[in-house]
Amino acid sequence: MPTAPAYLIVVLVWATTPLAVKWSAEAGAPIGSLMLRMLLATLFGILLLWCIGGRLAWHRRAVRGYLAAVPGVFGAMALSYQASLSVPSGLISVMFGLAPLVSGLMLQCLPGSVRLRGWHWLGCVIGVAGLLLIFSDALAPGSGTLPAILMLFGAVCLFSGSAIAVQRAAAGEPPLNQTLGALALSLPCFVLLWLGSGEPLAIPLSQRGVWMVLYLAFFGSLLGFLCYYLVLSRLSAATVALITLITPVLALALGMLLNGETPAISMLGGAALIVVALGAYLYGDRAVRKALMPENRPLTQEAEVE
Repeated sequence: MPTAPAYLIVVLVWATTPLAVKWSAEAGAPIGSLMLRMLLATLFGILLLWCIGGRLAWHRRAVRGYLAAVPGVFGAMALSYQASLSVPSGLISVMFGLAPLVSGLMLQCLPGSVRLRGWHWLGCVIGVAGLLLIFSDALAPGSGTLPAILMLFGAVCLFSGSAIAVQRAAAGEPPLNQTLGALALSLPCFVLLWLGSGEPLAIPLSQRGVWMVLYLAFFGSLLGFLCYYLVLSRLSAATVALITLITPVLALALGMLLNGETPAISMLGGAALIVVALGAYLYGDRAVRKALMPENRPLTQEAEVE
């Protein structure tokens, strides 16, 4: 697939996923709709792998990579679906926009990681300010959204930590294999959570909820991830990271236009601060990469002599 269409698919999938999540869970069975999505995504993935003649590896290193992804798939998705019942869909995308900042802070606790610079820390400070502004709206009397926002923040932390763990596991599996392996190991967790949730075994879905489950299963869980890995292998990290700046704005707009959502002013202000924070953080990444380029490194004494 050409790079430009793949990039556009990632932007559109990530921007529409929060609203699709909300619509798929609107009948009151978020865990059931999530479990059904992951079951269908796993089946689609197995069929796709079979069509291309691939085979899912189960050696120790591959399984370690799959397991590292489970918190980001099972934990983050379960919390996000539950939270979607109480918050505007656009806020889900805004909160997940914090993932690069959270990942950067987590990496500071691990050996061998690049240290954060001034622009990074400025982005983190602005991001915290935006998060506090969103929390201030949730703490208003009668709001009732504080538990949902805490769930979303927990989902972001699980997603970020899992991404770091997958990178460190470095199993070297193709994107489809890594995605399918993570889905296969997460699926029993989703089934157990659904059975223990008390939701009806006959999963209630609205008419559009059925279509959203199918959309999320194929596009959200498979095509979106495959295109993301594709553009990540062809474009610079900074260009790919711009997706996290674009999608929160699009997701908020879609929620207001298609779902009649009216986020509070403080929530919109917090979202704007988080987008600015991402811009500052990504600028810091660009500055670090530029400084580490060979032509920008100072010559050693031996090189100067030569």
